[in-house]
Amino acid sequence: MRRLLYLLPFLLFIGVGVAFYLGFERDPRDIPSALIDKPAPVFELPPIEGLPASAGLSSARLTGDVTLVNVFASWCIPCKAEHPVITRLSREKGVTVFGINYKDKPEDARTWLSRNGDPYAAIGADQDGRVSIDWGVYGVPESYLIDRQGRIRFKHVGPLTPEVIDQQILPMVKHLRQG
Repeated sequence: MRRLLYLLPFLLFIGVGVAFYLGFERDPRDIPSALIDKPAPVFELPPIEGLPASAGLSSARLTGDVTLVNVFASWCIPCKAEHPVITRLSREKGVTVFGINYKDKPEDARTWLSRNGDPYAAIGADQDGRVSIDWGVYGVPESYLIDRQGRIRFKHVGPLTPEVIDQQILPMVKHLRQG
């Protein structure tokens, strides 16, 4: 019994070491979402103030076809890096992309879209960030692939890259459109 008492701290140390080792093996960008395979949150967002081409965005628009919802902001540096990829996905690959403009000043968002182009079928302005919280957004950019029934099928944290589009998003879009 006494030997067990002496071994207990050693075993505890080994257990903590194994937990740390396994923790370092995980990709910190691979954040699981509790919303995968669940319906997209119900929401209704107004358009970006002063942007007449956009009619806002609501959950009702997320059914009927496979779509991508991209959460972005003009102040987000990685959003600018991913913007050409979003544009290519929307214009060249035939995927409808909706935008949620996260905690942005309307004038900054309008300027950013004017300067970089607007690849979005519609944009909702999430001024206070409440809708993004419902989506489980940790930070921008984040993107969600939505199936025809309006269920979230895939979440990507961070900027989309051509590799993510070609290796993950497009194959899933094809599969979801066939199914």
